[in-house]
Amino acid sequence: MADLNWKSATKLVKGYAKGKFSPVEVTKACLAQMERHEPALNAMVEIHADEALKAAKASEKRWKKGEPQGPVDGVPTLVKDLLLVRGWPTCRGSKTVNPDQPWEHDAPSVARLRESGAVFLGATTTPEFGWKGVTDSPLTGITRNPWNITKTPGGSSGGSSAGAAAGYAPLTLGTDGGGSIRIPAGFTGIFGLKPSFGRVPAWPLSPFGTVAHVGPMTRDVEDAAVMMNVISRPDPRDWHALPYDHADYAAKLKKKSLKGLRIAYSPTLGYVDVDPEISGLVGKAVSFLAELGAHVDEVDPGFEDPAPCFRVLWWSGARA
Repeated sequence: MADLNWKSATKLVKGYAKGKFSPVEVTKACLAQMERHEPALNAMVEIHADEALKAAKASEKRWKKGEPQGPVDGVPTLVKDLLLVRGWPTCRGSKTVNPDQPWEHDAPSVARLRESGAVFLGATTTPEFGWKGVTDSPLTGITRNPWNITKTPGGSSGGSSAGAAAGYAPLTLGTDGGGSIRIPAGFTGIFGLKPSFGRVPAWPLSPFGTVAHVGPMTRDVEDAAVMMNVISRPDPRDWHALPYDHADYAAKLKKKSLKGLRIAYSPTLGYVDVDPEISGLVGKAVSFLAELGAHVDEVDPGFEDPAPCFRVLWWSGARA
């Protein structure tokens, strides 16, 4: 099938179960897509093709036995080059990190995905130490937007967003402190979620402190929910982690009503000049939530532009 690299994770898993296609075929399709477009996009720091195919073959054997390892078994996955992956160097977009010193451990989110059978294809680009909202670095150069290569995919998870949007993989991991999942998701037309701090365990802890979160970046909302089911599982290395609540995010998507849910909505947060097109689209989304039964209150947060305070926190973390 020519479009295997574009299928969602949920459709891939269903296809594996029915024997319509295999993790090896899908992994090869994703790697071929990278080979076609990576020279123009520059979304990858490293591509681990041999390792990915080895993992895909192991997954294929499990599916043939009817014994998948987890809900993302055999699904191609990309990891932002700020998160530790066992056997990879994780250079954080910087030439100051020795690429010849691979890590011995996975970050919690990576470990949970590996336990669930995910196939890791490679590491995605980030600005140096993930500190800004566009993705270019001394290590990798400029990462470009798949929709228009003269534009940025945003940052700092721009490699993950570009990779997802370009069909490199259905699942990608990002991190977010000041918009680093949300900005690139918006710039490339994919879905990105910054979970509550502590909901997705992290280790080692970021110098950016409680503003730094790990979350999913996908082309499909259901895929993000499945990914959250996996990466929100507990890890004892993160002492800031929230108690594991056993939430089934994918199952919650099937609810037909939002009755009883209260949502606070601020069109401008009290200080932002919002583009009319964006304001109109957000307004439509708010109306849709109300139609589904949610109680929506328009509120004024009552604070001034927090950018000066945020800059102090952010630059302190960047310096650390």
